[in-house]
Amino acid sequence: MTETYDVVIVGGGAAGLSAALVLTRARRRVVVVDAGNPRNAPAAHLHGYLSRDGLDPRELLRVGRAEIEGYGGEFVEDVVTRIRHDRSVELAGGSVLAARRVLVTTGLTDELPEIPGVRELWGSDVLHCPYCHGWEVRDQPIGVLGGSPLTMHQAQLIRQWSKDVTLFPHTMDLTDDDLANLRTRGVDVVPGKVERLLTEGHRLRGVRMADGTEVPRSAVFVGPRFVPKDALLGTLGCERDENGQVRVDRFGRTSVSWVWAAGNAVDLSAQLVSAAGDGSRAAMSINAELVHEGVYTAA
Repeated sequence: MTETYDVVIVGGGAAGLSAALVLTRARRRVVVVDAGNPRNAPAAHLHGYLSRDGLDPRELLRVGRAEIEGYGGEFVEDVVTRIRHDRSVELAGGSVLAARRVLVTTGLTDELPEIPGVRELWGSDVLHCPYCHGWEVRDQPIGVLGGSPLTMHQAQLIRQWSKDVTLFPHTMDLTDDDLANLRTRGVDVVPGKVERLLTEGHRLRGVRMADGTEVPRSAVFVGPRFVPKDALLGTLGCERDENGQVRVDRFGRTSVSWVWAAGNAVDLSAQLVSAAGDGSRAAMSINAELVHEGVYTAA
């Protein structure tokens, strides 16, 4: 039997849960389908979320789910394999959910540099966002691993949290202007290719270069490649912008009239708190349209 909902939300992170909270409080029948693999799972604490700074990310999700269930929201632990044009949502477990509207908040994947030690320490001593983690490693010896288009900006930005910042260009070629700007900012540069990150007791202790040089560091920032999890939106034929990202308006509406998207699936730079805001805004837009639809269909 196919279950019918006002809104099916795909993804149960900050954006999806915030949307679900708004919609359940608006007395909509809502289900959140989530596979249980949040992007920030490796992190012990979340930061920059007003009144929740330092909280375990899993606790935020637990509390959010409890609030939504208190208003009658439902959760399904499963993977959405397809969203059909008849507004049916197919799940890997075999269930099919019918939706008047769909909100996709599937997030993104961080593609990390293939350097030994990076993946093992990801979320603890290997970091990417100084606004999220800079305070926790302030005044420590910090490294920045090159290879991202944002490497130069990242190195200069992180200098704000520590006087001891070293850039490892790795495979990057720095110009004379780059080197001059780094010197002006007080950032050291260790040329050459990085061989691996060195660990001791599951903590970072340094960076080993291909020539055998070892540079002590207690934290390293990297620039992952952000890959949006937008395949479901692509299959539906949602329009993309010049950068290949799914295009949404300021309320999260896609080019498919009954589909919205929010969070990192459509905004690669969204922080936890801004993703939550995007989800909330999308939810109000969805509810407003359902109200408008009801005026003409008595639904």
